[in-house]
Amino acid sequence: MPKAAITAVGGYVSDKVLSNADLEKMMDTNDEWITSRTGIHERRVLPKDQAVSDIGVDVVNQLLEKTNTSNEEIDLLICATCTGDYIIPDTANNICYKAGLTNTFGYDINAACSGFLFALYTASQFIETGRYKKVIVIGGEKMTSYMNYDDRTTSILFGDGGGGVLLEPSEKFGVIDAILKGDGVGSQMLKIDAGGSLNPMNQERLDNKENFVTQDGKQVFKRAVTGMSTTVEEVLNRNNLEPNEINWIVPHQANERIINSVARQLSFPMDRVMLNIDKYGNTSAGTIPLCLWEYESQLNKGDNIILTAFGGGFTWGSLYLKWAY
Repeated sequence: MPKAAITAVGGYVSDKVLSNADLEKMMDTNDEWITSRTGIHERRVLPKDQAVSDIGVDVVNQLLEKTNTSNEEIDLLICATCTGDYIIPDTANNICYKAGLTNTFGYDINAACSGFLFALYTASQFIETGRYKKVIVIGGEKMTSYMNYDDRTTSILFGDGGGGVLLEPSEKFGVIDAILKGDGVGSQMLKIDAGGSLNPMNQERLDNKENFVTQDGKQVFKRAVTGMSTTVEEVLNRNNLEPNEINWIVPHQANERIINSVARQLSFPMDRVMLNIDKYGNTSAGTIPLCLWEYESQLNKGDNIILTAFGGGFTWGSLYLKWAY
């Protein structure tokens, strides 16, 4: 059975920067307070007339160009996002249409910050069965559309951006194993109250600012550290791997203190942990592909890589792959 190998990676962020200094002018906060608690110095903001599909189209074009692949060759596109262009239609279809992927079907996965991990493992199944030869996975968000900038504990964390990968069959390289988990315990700890079928948007809910992200930061922090470190350990044990055999860990970029805590629990050196939260903040489903895009030049064929994430719901997990190029 073939493995699903990443044969190209792309990423996209807007040129518009929202720095900590900018936030100082918008709320009661300062650069030292934000940096010491999160590791974030700045984040990117998409223009008002752009959405997640615009991130996706740019990334698709990068993937096609890098691999000399035509639009007609892509069989499937999965988009991981919790801030899609619309409720209907799904964002994957918008990406396919805008990018001219005429032979492609697509759909969205919403697992919050774990979305790219879930989408990547789902996409790998289509390659492993032999059904499809070329599958694109996108992870992207426009989180700033759902930020209440009167809430200094949550709004400082999030930014816009994302990335994606092209998957193709390989005998030796690609996705090897994953442990993915989810429960409903955290449904009230990281959420947007209004806008779904349970609480449709109306003026009262807008006035109450129920259309913005809220979270219980302390509980999310604890569960994130435990969830990511535990599933990384499970993947290592299940595949008879020692930490020194892993070239890179790619953690969801939620908070630098969370990432440091996970690395400590795993006794894993930070110089082999991908980190770019200082520039982009938390882009939810976009963080892991953005890391792969930024660190691409440091990756080598055959590298053992573990991706790990934690998101609202709660959702969490880890995925083990061998780099293909």
